[in-house]
Amino acid sequence: MQLTETQQELRIAQGLRQRNKTAMRDFYALYAGRLTAVCSRYIQSDADVKDVLQEALIKVFMNAENFEYRAAGSLLAWGKRIVVNEALSFLRKSKTVPLLFDENLPEVADDDDMPVDEVPPKVLQEMIRELPDGYRTVFNLYVFEDKSHKEIGNILGIKEKSSASQLNRAKTILKKKIIEYKKGGRV
Repeated sequence: MQLTETQQELRIAQGLRQRNKTAMRDFYALYAGRLTAVCSRYIQSDADVKDVLQEALIKVFMNAENFEYRAAGSLLAWGKRIVVNEALSFLRKSKTVPLLFDENLPEVADDDDMPVDEVPPKVLQEMIRELPDGYRTVFNLYVFEDKSHKEIGNILGIKEKSSASQLNRAKTILKKKIIEYKKGGRV
């Protein structure tokens, strides 16, 4: 009998609570790719991504009893939250957060018209990874984690306005990279 995704998720969650090695392997097999992608959005170096992901997985396995199943996808969402927190912790320890601010840059208008059509997801992810640490961190928290500028400010210890400014600058850089890519130039 084939398990539904929800049944599989529940089985893995229950196994993780019991520290079952098969459940740990299943969790890894099912989610490692997606969790690596999340981690890669924050961390540039592939070696550091592996280290951060390993630390996050250890936290997942050691804290599984704290996981509360709410609905389909909640186990992955919980794992992603741990990966994001671990990546932010890594960035803080490596002194890339607090963010690098260039107060001499002009403010840019926040136009959400990002021309991402026809850009393969892998190329777009690489463009995001190439952003300066501060811009990339704020961009990821805002766009992928759906955090407000106030929440980002609290997480990173910066002002709300600084978060908005960093996001706008990240978008400007990405927009230039996307336009260049579409013209057939190097990114």
